[in-house]
Amino acid sequence: MTPVPPRDPSEDGARVPRDTAEAEREGPPAEGEGLPAEDQPALRRGAAASGPVEGGGEVAGGEAAGPAAEEAAAKGRKRGKKSTTRSFWKELPILIIVALVVAVLIKTFLVQAFFIPSGSMNDTLLEGDRVMVNKLAYRFGNPARGDVIVFDSPMEPDGDGETIFGALVRHVAESLGLSSPDSALIKRIVAVGGETVQIRDNRVFIDGTALDEPYLKEGSFMPDFGPLAVPEGQVFVMGDNRSSSSDSRVFGPIDEGEIVGRAFIRVWPPSRWGGL
Repeated sequence: MTPVPPRDPSEDGARVPRDTAEAEREGPPAEGEGLPAEDQPALRRGAAASGPVEGGGEVAGGEAAGPAAEEAAAKGRKRGKKSTTRSFWKELPILIIVALVVAVLIKTFLVQAFFIPSGSMNDTLLEGDRVMVNKLAYRFGNPARGDVIVFDSPMEPDGDGETIFGALVRHVAESLGLSSPDSALIKRIVAVGGETVQIRDNRVFIDGTALDEPYLKEGSFMPDFGPLAVPEGQVFVMGDNRSSSSDSRVFGPIDEGEIVGRAFIRVWPPSRWGGL
């Protein structure tokens, strides 16, 4: 009997099983191959969700992108703009009403614009000028000589019979500086309570001392007046255009309680902007 030669173990390592060689030639297994059948559709759906789609767009996370999505986004932006525009026009009347209420409150309690209707204060103030009047000036201080003040005219009757609508329109117009109260006058304080005022030789004397008045309109003429003692709690006022001013020489001193406020700045026209 012929003896069988012994097998070389190295030959076993060089040999590749048929199934393994075929697998290497065919390449790596397809995604999902070898998984249970119920898991394979899910994998295919996931791959489709992240792959390219017809039309040049891509699908990511299950949300479509492309012309249809861009058109939808554009429509959304347009609806947003229309909604903002409608909201603005709805709110505009409320904003106007609030602004008018604030203007009226400021005019009533703090500062008011006054329109100069006449030439009694030329050349300090001209017709058409607008000044701002501080209504708190004499809440914390006393009127002083030289102040330019606005006050209620003692020659005007009380404004009885004014309708509510008329009063509202007047307040709004006055708050915006479009008009001034018909009963309001603007003059300069010449003497205060306890002083004696006299005019002679075209000059004003207070307690016998002549005033230096550089603000007077050139060529102003004053007839002789007084002497007159100004009562306590009152002021004697005159216009800077002494030749054309109805003032305390006509209606006498005025009560301090009739003073609306002190004019402190000229705001219109811009070329005449300046303090008073």
